[in-house]
Amino acid sequence: MFVQNLTEEQRLSKAVVSIMSNEKYIALAGVLMIGDRTVTDDPKVPTACTNGRDEFYGREFVKQLTDPELRFLVLHEVYHKLFKHLTTWRHLYDEDPHLANCANDFVINLKIAAENGDGFATMTGVLKNGCYDEQYRGMDSAQVYKSLRKNKPQGPGNGGSGTGNGDTGNGSGSLPNGQQPFDDHDWDGAKEMSDEEKRELGRELEEAVRQGLLTAGKVGSGGDRDLEDLLKPQIDWRQVLREFITDTCSGKDYSTYRKPNRRYLSSGIYMPSGVTEQVGELVVAIDTSGSIGGRELSAFLTEVKEVVDTVKPAGIRVLYWDTEVCRDEYYNLEDAGTLVESTKPEGGGGTCVECVPKYLQEKNINAQACIVLTDGYLFGGWGNWSLPTLWCILDNEETTSDVGKTVHINSEYM
Repeated sequence: MFVQNLTEEQRLSKAVVSIMSNEKYIALAGVLMIGDRTVTDDPKVPTACTNGRDEFYGREFVKQLTDPELRFLVLHEVYHKLFKHLTTWRHLYDEDPHLANCANDFVINLKIAAENGDGFATMTGVLKNGCYDEQYRGMDSAQVYKSLRKNKPQGPGNGGSGTGNGDTGNGSGSLPNGQQPFDDHDWDGAKEMSDEEKRELGRELEEAVRQGLLTAGKVGSGGDRDLEDLLKPQIDWRQVLREFITDTCSGKDYSTYRKPNRRYLSSGIYMPSGVTEQVGELVVAIDTSGSIGGRELSAFLTEVKEVVDTVKPAGIRVLYWDTEVCRDEYYNLEDAGTLVESTKPEGGGGTCVECVPKYLQEKNINAQACIVLTDGYLFGGWGNWSLPTLWCILDNEETTSDVGKTVHINSEYM
C-alpha cells in the first residue's frame, strides 16, 4: 500500500496539476477542467469511472497507487471523456459490454504509454494487468472491438453481459494474460444525460481542444494528431438517417372545421374533426453487387426500422438491386418488426442504380422517400429521381451523389 501524508483528494488534485504543468499535456488543460472530479467511498466505484463528463475515483484504489500510476489513471479517464467513448461507441456496448469496455481501454492505454516513455505516467502496480497489447496500436475502438469479437472464446462464461455502471469484465469472458479494464465505464450515466447536456458537453470539449492546441502551438510543445482530428467535422450517419426519415415521412395530424365532427352535430354542437395526412411508404434500396456484408446490412436495417417505429409510414418497401431490381419486399407496420430477420437479399451482379427509379415508375410505386445503401461505385449515373432521396455510401468517402442528400458510413463504426 502506498502511504503519503496527503489525503486522497489532495493527491488527486496534485496529479491533475502535474499533468496540466507538463509540456506535452498543455493542450489537455481545458479538458481537465470539464466536469466534476470526486474521490468516493461508494462501493459501486471500486476503482475509477467516468460518465463522459464527470470522474469518480475509489478512495481505497487511489491509496494503492504511486504518483505516476495515479497520473496514468487520471489521463485514462480524461481520454475517455475527450474521445466521447461512452456516446460514440454506445452501439458496441449494447452488443457486448465487456468487449466494448476492453476495446476503448486498449486504445487509451496504448496512447498514454506511448506518450510517457519518460515514466511520468506508468501502467504499473495494480494497473499492470489493464488492457494493453501492441497488436492494436494504430487502431480505433471499433477496429479493436471487431478483432476482439472475432477472437472471442465461445462457451459458458463468455457472454459479455454488463451490469451496473459498467462492466469491469469479471465473469464475462477473459483476455490473454488475465488482462481486464482497471476502471468502470458509466454507460448508464452517459445515457441519462439530456440531449442538451450532451450538446453542451460536446461544445465544451471542442472549445477546450481548440484553445488547448492554440496554447500548445504558442509555447512550442507541438500538436497532437488525435486532438487535431477531433476538430474535424464528425457526422453521425444514424442521426442523418433519423432526421431524413422524420422530415420526409412524418404525418401531419391536425383538426379542421371544414369537416365537422358528426358525433356532436345531432346535439347542435359544431366541433372540428381530426384529420391525418396519409404518409406514403418508405423505400429502402440496397446495393447487392457484393460489397455490403450481412453485419452492415443488419445494422442498417435495424436503424431504419427503429426510426420507422416512430414516424409510422404506410409501409417499408425493400428493393435489392445490382443492374436491375432483383427482389421486392413489402412490409406493413405490423410486419416491420420482423424486417431484419425476414429479409432475403438477392443479386450479386454489376452496380447500376438507375434501375431503381425506373422500377418505381414502371410499377407505379408512390413512395414518400427513398434511402439508398450503396458503396457508390456505380456503372452509369445516379438516376432520375422524383422523390426525396438519401444516399448512404459505405466505405467510399470520395464519392458524393449529385442528386438528393449524401451521408458517408464507415463500416467499422456500424
